[in-house]
Amino acid sequence: MKVVLFGATGMIGQGVLRECLLDPAVTGVLTVGRAASGKQDAKLREITHADLGDLTPIQGDLRGADACFFCLGVSSAGMSEDAYRRITYDYTMAAARVFAAQDPQATFVYVSGAGTDSTEKGRSMWARIKGKTENDVLALLPNSYMFRPGYIQPMHGVTSRTRLYRAVYAVAVPLYPVLRRLFPKSITTTETIGRAMINIAAKGAPKRVLDPSDINTAG
Repeated sequence: MKVVLFGATGMIGQGVLRECLLDPAVTGVLTVGRAASGKQDAKLREITHADLGDLTPIQGDLRGADACFFCLGVSSAGMSEDAYRRITYDYTMAAARVFAAQDPQATFVYVSGAGTDSTEKGRSMWARIKGKTENDVLALLPNSYMFRPGYIQPMHGVTSRTRLYRAVYAVAVPLYPVLRRLFPKSITTTETIGRAMINIAAKGAPKRVLDPSDINTAG
């Protein structure tokens, strides 16, 4: 299986990249982002690309993949709606359109979030934009899946790039076993998300929008 991974330097992307590199069924991984992950592996190739809203210069490099794992995202805190939409919607759709044009049967997994608004009409700006992104990707690609994780525990040295989140996760590490028992349907890990993406790319899934419980089952 050949995989294209967007957002490999983020917390979720780091976990997904780790699982892809460990899995013998994944024969090649191409990461795309504004910065390289810095990882070294025989089956890893990385492309740094400044404008993720325009993938025309590198679209040939994306051809022939069996799956695209789109893990790129940003918190909406302190962002204008236009800026958040550009990163959340425009970047995702740029990748989805490339795959729709040249590899329409490839699996496309988009990391969304719990609370996403599929109606696109709610008060929450981020939830509306995530909802539109999900809806448009689902309509464009027949083998697309939306991951809506809730709380995500980073594993195996994976870290968040956001200082506040790093502090929260540091505090939560010893509490994770308790949280998992108390809220099993709301919590997952970076490892499980990566395993779930690989398994769904190989075998599909009965649902196209997956909550944390579905992700845990698939992983």
